[in-house]
Amino acid sequence: MTTRDDTILVGTPDFKADAHARYAELRERGPIHRARLGDGSRVWLVVDYELGREALAHPRLSKNPEPFAERLRATGRHIMLPGSGLGGNMLTADPPEHTRLRRLVSKAFTAGAAERLAPRIERLAHRLVDRIAPTGRADLVASFTAPLPMAVICELLGVPEDRRADLRAWTREGMGNPSDGQRAALLALNAYLRDLLAEKRRSPADDLLSQLIRANDDDHGRLSDTELLGTAVLLVVAGHETTVNLLGNALVALLDHPEQAAYLRERPERMPAAVEEFLRYDPPLETTPARFAAEDLVLGGELIKAGQAVVVALTSANRTALPPADPDLSMRATDLSRNDADRLDVTRRDPRHLAFGHGIHYCLGAPLARLEGAIGLRVLLSRLPGLAWADPSAPVRWLPAGITRGPVALPVRFTPAHD
Repeated sequence: MTTRDDTILVGTPDFKADAHARYAELRERGPIHRARLGDGSRVWLVVDYELGREALAHPRLSKNPEPFAERLRATGRHIMLPGSGLGGNMLTADPPEHTRLRRLVSKAFTAGAAERLAPRIERLAHRLVDRIAPTGRADLVASFTAPLPMAVICELLGVPEDRRADLRAWTREGMGNPSDGQRAALLALNAYLRDLLAEKRRSPADDLLSQLIRANDDDHGRLSDTELLGTAVLLVVAGHETTVNLLGNALVALLDHPEQAAYLRERPERMPAAVEEFLRYDPPLETTPARFAAEDLVLGGELIKAGQAVVVALTSANRTALPPADPDLSMRATDLSRNDADRLDVTRRDPRHLAFGHGIHYCLGAPLARLEGAIGLRVLLSRLPGLAWADPSAPVRWLPAGITRGPVALPVRFTPAHD
């Protein structure tokens, strides 16, 4: 039975600390529920894979909240504006604006473009491991899963190395629930990138931000100044935060399943396929940004009224549909029921998931995130023998707010490397 009580709280610290169990309870009660998010937003929450796919590609669910914002504020209802603080960007745009914005940056994020970055990603990953390998202990979030994606996206965009720590701090704070700290972080990020864009307009270089400026200037204003800034902010935030949590969640899974880590050490060629299982098992976004009903519509048997928000719980939806494990590989499933979705198996053949979305808003950076995940995890497993939790009895601390899902820290031990 669908839950109609919108006092269900999703995305609060207590919920996020036990997200999989909480979502399992909701799935037992129905595929869609009325809920409140951690920021107070009232939403329809989709917890099922097939209904999630339908919602993510629904032609009458809009990514642009502005047509509905005034109506909802007038009734005294809180509204979450996805991408608020990011300026004009493709995250909050519908066609044709979305098509135009996406086309301008799409060439930089193709699978081929990502593969050309592989040698650089490999060097960055080894350089980070060089710093911790002799120590025998590390927090892998601080020392690896956060700095690697930030270094990659900053090199792609042309952000100087001495400002990358600032960008990391601003984006992490900016991805939380609305607060004075979040607003201040987004304002600081906007101000820095506005100045950086002005500098690159004066002295263009061989980077993506310079390319966007040239395309804008050459094509007589295809991007407004607001859109140019909003696109730059979105590329920084979305261009690395998802990968930080992809790596972090995958490492939590491997540390909890050492036999599967051993399997991938022996078969590193399987890592790209294993990344798909990590994305299914514990995706880097717990929920999608909101979509808004452009008119009354029915979803999962429920009437969604015009202006109401719909959010897909990716952490839940990914646990409701997948093909069986590969029977020709050693770690095949013994239980092929729907409950098997709760079990990690890096030998699954083409596990279905919505970690990067579905439809026209499918994540532009997915090829780069997949590549960074595969290279980063392979380097860590090969360079850090005996990798294990520093304290196996300590619970994982999950990010307490926002739509992201990932560990706050990864305290580990391993066999120190010797010169």
